[in-house]
Amino acid sequence: METCLEMASRLKPGESRFSIYKNNTDSKGNSYGYHENYLVSREVPFEKIVAQLTPFLVTRQVFAGAGKVGSENKTESAAYQISQRADFFEVWVDLNTMVKRPIINTRDEPHADTARFRRLHVIVGDANMSEFTTYLKVGTAALVLAMIEEGREVQGVELENPVRSIKEISRDLTLKKKMKLLRGEEWSAIEIQRAYLEQAEVHFAKSDDPVTHDLLEKWRMVLDKLQEDPMQLSRHIDWVIKKELIESYMQRKGCDWRDPRVSMMDLQYHDVTQGKGLYYALERGNYVERIISENTISDAQNNPPEDTRAYFRGSCLKKFPKEVYAASWSSILFDIGNSSIKRVPLMDPLKGSRALVGPLLDGARTIEELLAIIAT
Repeated sequence: METCLEMASRLKPGESRFSIYKNNTDSKGNSYGYHENYLVSREVPFEKIVAQLTPFLVTRQVFAGAGKVGSENKTESAAYQISQRADFFEVWVDLNTMVKRPIINTRDEPHADTARFRRLHVIVGDANMSEFTTYLKVGTAALVLAMIEEGREVQGVELENPVRSIKEISRDLTLKKKMKLLRGEEWSAIEIQRAYLEQAEVHFAKSDDPVTHDLLEKWRMVLDKLQEDPMQLSRHIDWVIKKELIESYMQRKGCDWRDPRVSMMDLQYHDVTQGKGLYYALERGNYVERIISENTISDAQNNPPEDTRAYFRGSCLKKFPKEVYAASWSSILFDIGNSSIKRVPLMDPLKGSRALVGPLLDGARTIEELLAIIAT
């Protein structure tokens, strides 16, 4: 995005400056999209996904929130919140994304074989700057979804009122507030997260995947520190990083949360320009934890992942740029001349990997040769 910003600025030099903020609210009552997308098995009933996933998504903001100064959408006032998006959720389950935003969105466009896959479109979350937060947020969600697909359930954590709870958790910086469960008991957000973690530790105990075990270790470490003192995570998760940064500024300047300079800091934290964004200033000073290296980022900007259909799509764009007529998640179209367009479907996300198509791409000198090989 920063590269796009630089290109756009060169197109309109001196006329106006563009700024891009990776956040979710303009603090004037408007919230804009945040999306995660997961392919899940079509065999799993959607009602089961809703029941099992809701308590996890409502409570994961304790480590996935981006932090927010103030409140919006006619909700209860707050000086500082854990989540930027919590104020804007109004219903439990719905198709909408712009009005009456739901905690569970029912949009189902898998961009893959619809008989095998459902697209779980997650809009309940914040746009994060911290690599650590993003890794934990998406990784734990993937683990929970895998558990749901494989039949393991987390029992007894259903919330009496998920919409009310998501706002209450966002305002509870102590993380001690108890939420009313359907079965009558009251649990904190951390207790609900621990229920998921403990089931995940049992479920994946025999897994040989190092990423899975790393996620489980980090998940437990974060919940332990959140329970002891959230400020111990001032190098790790966004809402704590931002809170410490702003409180340090307020102490030096003798101002409070209502100061317009504080609101500006809240926004500037999310500036994607590395020379301006406050998060990147912390990153340069080694004040935040990182997950990946600059070389890894550069490689990902220029090379597709090798274990999905993205490898075939990206490699075709590199090798046959003039012949690629169009590309999407689920297909790639080639212009083979004489007004003929050839469509190659990509309905299985795991087909098209380097292991499967690398030799074919390497051996094809022309698009005609590649298509002939595919046809056989």
